[in-house]
Amino acid sequence: WGIPFIFAHNGDVPLFKRSGDDQGAVRGYLPRLAVNGSKDYDQVFFPVGDTDSEAIFCAILNALRAQFQTLPSLPVLHDTIRKLCDEIVEYDPELTILNFLMGCGENVQFAYSWPGARPGSSVWNGLYYLVREPPFSVADLEDCDYSIDFSKVTTPEDRVAVIATKPLTKNEEWIELRRGELILFDDGLPHLEPTACFDVETRGHGLKSNHVLTCPSIEEDMRRYGLFQGSGI
Repeated sequence: WGIPFIFAHNGDVPLFKRSGDDQGAVRGYLPRLAVNGSKDYDQVFFPVGDTDSEAIFCAILNALRAQFQTLPSLPVLHDTIRKLCDEIVEYDPELTILNFLMGCGENVQFAYSWPGARPGSSVWNGLYYLVREPPFSVADLEDCDYSIDFSKVTTPEDRVAVIATKPLTKNEEWIELRRGELILFDDGLPHLEPTACFDVETRGHGLKSNHVLTCPSIEEDMRRYGLFQGSGI
């Protein structure tokens, strides 16, 4: 698509583990994720290393490339990524821990969580977020005796979402992502459902590329989701 992607993952994903002769990404074999019910498509992205994080990222990129010949709108992209995540988890829901952040281009930031604890461990692996916006106040860090007064380092126009594997402060309201939840963050605000992403698209924060000439119509996608009438667009 001519768009930079960034991927950060924390967890363990059996489908993509390189061990023995299982179905993971072994000896150059990378599992395909279903695209329109089919796994019959060419793969062009392969991991350089041997981590499941790299394999997951490449598998998602391969599926997106096979699915879309033009840039998808954000509601469609949200829905597609969530379905790919569902497929990854379905391979082994009990042992899978899948938490990731994925940036797509200049504005688009996704966060997904299928939390859990590794066998024999009490450490919980999940994702949490909070939105800092006016009026800003003092935040007390969780792991050391230190406080930050954000009212002194921000402006009334600022707003930011902070995403972490555990709450970083003890006097702010952190929200844990629900199991299987995919969130699009834009301008510091969370958008939890595909239909909520229409707003982001109409503000001009959708995918942009100089290499893909034809993009789907937002009106077409809104009709697909039954939101076109009365939308004012």
